[in-house]
Amino acid sequence: MADQLAPLGATTMVQTARVVEPHWIREFENSSREWRRIICEVIGTFLLVMVACGGGVVEAVSKGAIGRPAAVVAPALMVMAIILSIGTISGAHLNPVVSVAFALRREFPWRRVPAYVVAQVGGAVLACLVLWALFGKVGALGATIPGPGISGVQAMGIEAILTFGLVGTILGTASGAQNVGPLSALAVAGYIALAGLWSSPISGASMNPVRSFAPDAVLGHFPQFWAYLAGPSIGALTAVGVAYVLRGRGGDSAAARAAQGTLGTIVLTTTHAPDQVEDT
Repeated sequence: MADQLAPLGATTMVQTARVVEPHWIREFENSSREWRRIICEVIGTFLLVMVACGGGVVEAVSKGAIGRPAAVVAPALMVMAIILSIGTISGAHLNPVVSVAFALRREFPWRRVPAYVVAQVGGAVLACLVLWALFGKVGALGATIPGPGISGVQAMGIEAILTFGLVGTILGTASGAQNVGPLSALAVAGYIALAGLWSSPISGASMNPVRSFAPDAVLGHFPQFWAYLAGPSIGALTAVGVAYVLRGRGGDSAAARAAQGTLGTIVLTTTHAPDQVEDT
């Protein structure tokens, strides 16, 4: 009897998904909502990179008036402020590896990833252009490069480890099992500050390819950018793999709300067809 009921249940799930799919398409294609998300990613990434790269610029302009602890804690506090202020609109990813990680966990639509990445790159580059316009190309515009005596491979390894912890913290606190809500902003900010305090002399503690790409792009040279692309990518993929082992395949509705914000319909990807959770 159970064997006979199982196919019926599966069929019902597919039919339900097909009924709601047109509504999901309408929600996704609502340009007013999507542009709000994209604008938030541009603004959020702009502010993050202004602080992260601005630390190096202000250090050079002020002849060392700010120290390394302040330079690494300031971006962490900015991330916390951004998550709390606009996280409900776009999810406040601010980092392409975060967008990809949520998509791999089936908690963020792959169709949105390219636009998010473009927005993040645009916001980061704009921040470095503003720093250049205000202060010139001083302090290497806050570029992340391996520390003295540190090879690109060593920097890549540290960036992979740091990003593994960052993405693991983001995915873990977004999960419904943790039930931490806005406190996730404190966890993410705390991790970023901690990572920077102990490892910034090694690699700069970027953990974000667009944060490293932007100053290199404005300066016109990419001395070790490969390490800041490969390292965070490896770390994020590893974090997704660990999340699969610890919490299953993903598709958690609370994590989807954290990843997508609560503007419109939340999309959950299943093995059959897209499903949705209506906002209240």
